[in-house]
Amino acid sequence: MSHGPRSGLAAVSSALLAMSRHLEVRDVLKTIVASARELLDAQYAALGVPDDHGGFAQFVVDGVSEEQWKAIGPLPRQHGILAAMLREARAERLADVRTDPRFEGWPKAHPDLVDFLGLPIRDGDEVIGALFLANKNCPKPEGGCGFTAEDEDLLGILAQHAAIALTNARLYERSRELTIVEERSRLAHELHDAVSQKLFSLRLTAQAAARLVDRDPTRAKGELQQVAALAAEAADELRAAVVELRPAALDEDGLVATLRTQIQVLDRAHSARVTFAGHGVKALPASQEEALLRVAQEALHNALRHSGADHVDVTLDRRGGGAVLRVTDDGSGFDPTVVRRAGRHLGLVSMRDRASGAGGTLTVESAPGKGTVIEMEVPGG
Repeated sequence: MSHGPRSGLAAVSSALLAMSRHLEVRDVLKTIVASARELLDAQYAALGVPDDHGGFAQFVVDGVSEEQWKAIGPLPRQHGILAAMLREARAERLADVRTDPRFEGWPKAHPDLVDFLGLPIRDGDEVIGALFLANKNCPKPEGGCGFTAEDEDLLGILAQHAAIALTNARLYERSRELTIVEERSRLAHELHDAVSQKLFSLRLTAQAAARLVDRDPTRAKGELQQVAALAAEAADELRAAVVELRPAALDEDGLVATLRTQIQVLDRAHSARVTFAGHGVKALPASQEEALLRVAQEALHNALRHSGADHVDVTLDRRGGGAVLRVTDDGSGFDPTVVRRAGRHLGLVSMRDRASGAGGTLTVESAPGKGTVIEMEVPGG
């Protein structure tokens, strides 16, 4: 590299360390492309993970804005240079990708690529991805490529470690999927044991109330109050179990869109005005996004069910490389110390556990008659 061997080694080391910090496949892919683009000082980088149908199961880019990426359209197919890299499993270093006979063009909104360096990511004999860079930020030799043979060697080292990181992430996710299946089975048993028992008791109590309503209205009223209490307990048991399952919408739509959709539903379903605003938040590690969503859900539940609030405002803002979530209501508020002594936590313990488990922090500001502000901050990836 032009920066010299010591700085080049430091850059490679930083890239490898960054990849080793993540276990989620999505996070690993993003780290690989960002590290490759920075390491080789390129304008654009991308990594595609092929599917079995001539397309890509995942395709991650760096150097392209979110607006540009949306304008480009659907994920690319395995054709042209990409197909050659996947099929022939060898590096491609080109002075101008547009003049290569295999070049098949790109969508109208696609950035203009010139010099090109790409190579497959291999796990043994299997090609598990294609990593490529374009438009090196340097003076180009006449008719030559900005990327050098040394760049190709460095990218080869990065690709070898990328294969290890990607394989480990896949194994981790498969292990987690098995854990989720086991956990859902456990939850099913818990739901059957806990909620079914509550519903059975509720049914018996309702029948007793029906028999007493004519001859002993006072006792019937007491039985009906017990019915209401049992129904509330059953609902709480169900909610406590269901809330542990990661919503599919978070993986499909991302945190900001998921929060916005859920809050729009809550705004329609409750008399209180519920609003959401998100500013500049980029994708976060999956564990942090899930923790933020769960804390928001718990805080919203408390505000809408217990505080009597007229307004609940949720904001999600970028802070450094991470994000800060704030849920503010104008409800009755509470004294956190009194709630803690009384053994009623309003989900505060769960929220703090979720925040710390994701490497973040949680603060609660509230007082009787003063509303409540719950703030959670995570550091990002």
